[in-house]
This record gives sequence, C-alpha cells and structure tokens, in this order.
Amino acid sequence: MSLISNITPDVFDTLTNLGSAGFMGAMWLWERRTSRQREQQLDESHDRITNDRVALEELMTVVRQNAEALARFTTTQEQLLHELERKAS
Repeated sequence: MSLISNITPDVFDTLTNLGSAGFMGAMWLWERRTSRQREQQLDESHDRITNDRVALEELMTVVRQNAEALARFTTTQEQLLHELERKAS
C-alpha cells in the first residue's frame, strides 16, 4: 500500500495509459516482489531457528556434563568426609 501512496501524478498518468491489462501486470509484479521478500524473511527466520536449536543442544550438553561432574564431586566429598570421620573415631 505504501507504493500506491507514493505514486506521483506522472506515474499515475503512465499507469492509467497502460489500461487495465497494464495495471494488472503492474499489480502482479508488485505481488511477486513482496512474495519474494516474504520468502527471504521466512528463509532467514528458519536459519536463525535452526542455529538457535543447535546452540541450545550444545548448552544442554554442557549443563548435563556439569551436573554429572558436580554429582561425582559430591560423592567424592562424602566419601572423604566418611573416611575422615572413621579415622577420627
């Protein structure tokens, strides 16, 4: 719609001289251009979502590994504490 609102009188005269077939052709070209832009936006969004998914999977792997390391560390600390208590008594 912004394209139509920016039409100057000269362009308007040219469009009216083309007749209805010319006007339909111009509308078809405008629709194709906006469709192409929308397709490009969708492709970019898809790429961004795919990249975010990969990054999220990598983050989840790191969090899982950290949780496992903390669990092992806690177990080691509890064993050490148990040994120290046993030797102290």
